[in-house]
Amino acid sequence: MSAIRAKVAERALNAGDRLPSIRSLAATMKVSPSTIVEAYDRLAAEGLIRARRGSGFYVAPSIMPPLALAEVEPRRDRAVDPFWVSRQSLDADAVVPKPGCGWLPPEWMPEAALRRAARALSRTDASVLTNYGSTRGAMALRRLLLARLAEDAIEASTDQLMLTGSGTQATDLICRFLLRPGDTVLVDDPCYFNFRALLRAHQARIVSVPYTPTGPDVTRFEQILRSERPRLYITNSALHNPSGATLSLQTAHRLLTAAAAHDLTIIEDDIFGDFEPERSPRLAALDGLNRVIRTGSFSKTLSASVRCGYIAGRADWIEHLVDLQVASNFGGPSPVATEIIAKVLAGGSYRKHMDELRQKLTRTRRDVARKLQALRIEPWLMPRGGFFLWCRLAGGLDATAVARAALEEDVVLAPGNVFSVAQTAPDLMRFNVAHMNDARVWDVLRRALKASA
Repeated sequence: MSAIRAKVAERALNAGDRLPSIRSLAATMKVSPSTIVEAYDRLAAEGLIRARRGSGFYVAPSIMPPLALAEVEPRRDRAVDPFWVSRQSLDADAVVPKPGCGWLPPEWMPEAALRRAARALSRTDASVLTNYGSTRGAMALRRLLLARLAEDAIEASTDQLMLTGSGTQATDLICRFLLRPGDTVLVDDPCYFNFRALLRAHQARIVSVPYTPTGPDVTRFEQILRSERPRLYITNSALHNPSGATLSLQTAHRLLTAAAAHDLTIIEDDIFGDFEPERSPRLAALDGLNRVIRTGSFSKTLSASVRCGYIAGRADWIEHLVDLQVASNFGGPSPVATEIIAKVLAGGSYRKHMDELRQKLTRTRRDVARKLQALRIEPWLMPRGGFFLWCRLAGGLDATAVARAALEEDVVLAPGNVFSVAQTAPDLMRFNVAHMNDARVWDVLRRALKASA
């Protein structure tokens, strides 16, 4: 009964859909047919399903509940629920330490450049302040992005690029375009936890592949493509979130070969690419934007308030994605946001900001890693860049218990299983090193470790 209710809640079964036969479901669930008969009879008594003589059982046409994302998966401890962790990080007061969040503190961002760009808006055309955004986004920013794509050896034309309201919206639009409820989507394990949250909204079936220091486990990747036939694979390829790993050229080639053999589309999220000291292989460059779709934004490097994302892909797909953006957003991103970002990128201060940021993060990662090691928390690897450390707690300590203890003192941590579809990271935790300079974080962490031992 719980299995059928869950299928209805996640829209894998819709109103009017026929349920599996009694005999086939009994075989699948390894129970007796009489158990299935009783379950179906009880669900029919509840009004969730209806019997049709000689035909079987069907989902009742008027029973479909509103889509409650928190109920799509089995209810989890709030410390490892993607929605709850996101809410705590987003809603916390500005003065609250956020070592579990996924963005930089305000003082690390190019405030002066953003203020100059914002002041320049007063001298720009009034339409920027009053009009809707164009359907593909401002041409000035698109040209700058095309030049940046060329630096990654990605040759693209203006009809292969569109701007979106954010990086998350970029992924959402692609999912709207490619997926139908019940489609299988492959993600890394661990992966960025909002990928999981977003895929719940699209009622996708999520499977995961273990991630290694050089990318996904290619042997398992190939096995999953053969057995599960996923429609889509979503990944980071520059600095992987949360692990900080970098995709190797050999792994990239094998991924693309397997994807071509199994007609798999790949979303390559490059949101952390500018944190790399030297550019690593990009799937989109090796593939030529054929079956790989490149997405990104500037929320991690410029501003999470002035939001704008982008999609680079096949021209015919971009055309359809533009229509979806019109339908769901009535135009592209805010002209105010795109104007500010374009002015910062074109002004020359962005490269200097990123150079300084990379140097500062290198020092900070080293210092934070040393302090964590003193607490017997060991980095899984030392990343080439970025602001995350993916760490293992000593002695198999339960990271969820540590996060729960820290939560009692209003510090939100990010335990490993919030990133793991397979729930295989119970003793791992992601730390944002840029938010670890507050003594309160270390005091709370020490007490949480002690309380969980």
